[in-house]
Amino acid sequence: MLRGDPQALLLRVIAILVAVTVHEFAHAWTADRLGDPTPRTRGRLSLNPVVHLDPIGSLLLLLAGFGWAKPVEVNPMYFPYPRRGMLVVAAAGPLANVATALLLGLAYQFGLVEPGTLLGSLLLTAIDINAVLAIFNLLPVPPLDGSKIISGLLPAAQARSYDRLAQFGPLLLLALILLPGRVIGLLLDLPVRWLVGLAIGAGGF
Repeated sequence: MLRGDPQALLLRVIAILVAVTVHEFAHAWTADRLGDPTPRTRGRLSLNPVVHLDPIGSLLLLLAGFGWAKPVEVNPMYFPYPRRGMLVVAAAGPLANVATALLLGLAYQFGLVEPGTLLGSLLLTAIDINAVLAIFNLLPVPPLDGSKIISGLLPAAQARSYDRLAQFGPLLLLALILLPGRVIGLLLDLPVRWLVGLAIGAGGF
């Protein structure tokens, strides 16, 4: 994907650090605000990207265009309403990436950067990575955020049945990644392009 371009590699690394930090800090901050001290005691209430990086997920983001960060540990028993709290915490990460993509895109919409310049390329790469991280994590496959959002929206009995899929989650995720025809790429392509286009003012595509 990077074709040996050192500048593209550097821009992608910077963009990944920003996107991963925003995503995981949003989870940690939201859980902390809802009363769970676990992220704070585990050192995750931090803007230091090093504490949030997952080696495999970050490598996939760098090379394959999708991936994940190290999950923030959360104890829902601290929340006044545990299921609702988990839903809010899960949604916070992708929403933070969407907000970051839209915020960075304002520089394009107001003509503050030119496409093709170093700054323009960095912002566009960061917008793209934030969009990918948001959409990928919204897939309803455990342990991604989307599965926790779905579980929080389902009635309690159905949620318990759905949560049993968690034990198969890593295998389902691996199957999506390894399936021929880049199935996961097809799932991500349209929503990511729409979000990037929306951010930079290109009509959503």
